[in-house]
Amino acid sequence: MTHTAPESTVLRGLLLLPQGLTPGTLSLRVGRIETVTPDESAPTDTLILPGFVDTHVHGGGGGDTMDGPEGLATLARLHASCGTTTLLPTTITNPWERVLDALRAVAAIMHAPVPGGADVPGAHLEGPFISAQRLGAQPPFTLAPTPERLAEVLALGVVRAVTLAPELPGAAAAAVQFARAGVRVGVGHTRADADTVSALLATVHASGGQGAATHLFNAMGGVEGRVPGPAGALMADPLAVLEVILDGVHVHDTAFRLARAAAPERVMLITDAMRAAGLSDGQSELGGQPVTVRGAHATLPDGTLAGSVLTMDEALRRAVAAGVPLPEASRMASLTPARSVGLHDRGELRVGLRADLVALNPALEVQGVWVAGQAVR
Repeated sequence: MTHTAPESTVLRGLLLLPQGLTPGTLSLRVGRIETVTPDESAPTDTLILPGFVDTHVHGGGGGDTMDGPEGLATLARLHASCGTTTLLPTTITNPWERVLDALRAVAAIMHAPVPGGADVPGAHLEGPFISAQRLGAQPPFTLAPTPERLAEVLALGVVRAVTLAPELPGAAAAAVQFARAGVRVGVGHTRADADTVSALLATVHASGGQGAATHLFNAMGGVEGRVPGPAGALMADPLAVLEVILDGVHVHDTAFRLARAAAPERVMLITDAMRAAGLSDGQSELGGQPVTVRGAHATLPDGTLAGSVLTMDEALRRAVAAGVPLPEASRMASLTPARSVGLHDRGELRVGLRADLVALNPALEVQGVWVAGQAVR
């Protein structure tokens, strides 16, 4: 599968190229894909895909975004071992200074990459600009998105995605400011009606921004004929991308198929993983709250779902098991999330792009991972 020369690395297998699965050879040099060559003699029992891009992940391996640099390094390594080559560490609603401290730590990791870890090009600010009536597992420290708070956040130069409840005072103006700063604006943790959500998305897109659903269907209610709610508005919008936690717990397979049918190229996989991802069942923590993990279920003491213990390789396998062809599932895990946060140098196997790759066996289990051409597993 792999040959390493002093100047380059050569990989052979069944390559998932933009035109489909093709036996071939890749050469990697100085962190980039240097050549892509069809090769009928290449082994077909090794699948080589673009590395996964997770735009919503709180933790893993015992580390959490809110822990600071050490926790960030831990989660970046855990998820890299599962095929994620790019991730956005995601905050949780906490006192404002703690949120800012977490973002500062992400900024430090951006400029000092984690050896053996996924690339961290920025953060996802999930909370505190959410509804106090739709907290989900978020602690009760919600705030309004005032111009002063936005100025503090944007001055850090780290946020690539934000979650915003459209009904909050100042949400529309905040959406414009985030959009103009190149930050993906996700609708989530909201009680807004469909018209309010549609209006916010229209504002974001008119401002040159990218609208999104923060974990579609979760912390936003369901879809009814006369009350389509946020989920209905998000699926109906022709431009919004849709995060889905495909762990068999947060979203029913039928709801996933609905989202895919409504938005065939706009669905993207995320983990929403907490620090317990990659660890065994037992007691854990999220945002200072006790969490119990049993199998795929992570819950607060009152039974509320508390993030997930999902990894992106498992999300890919679940998508394929739900009937999604591998090329489409790969797009959901790599290209769509990369483009959603303005990353155009990754997400596909093309000459000149970053050499962010994952090798899988026929059962779609991770066999190797390369981040910017460096093997991390």
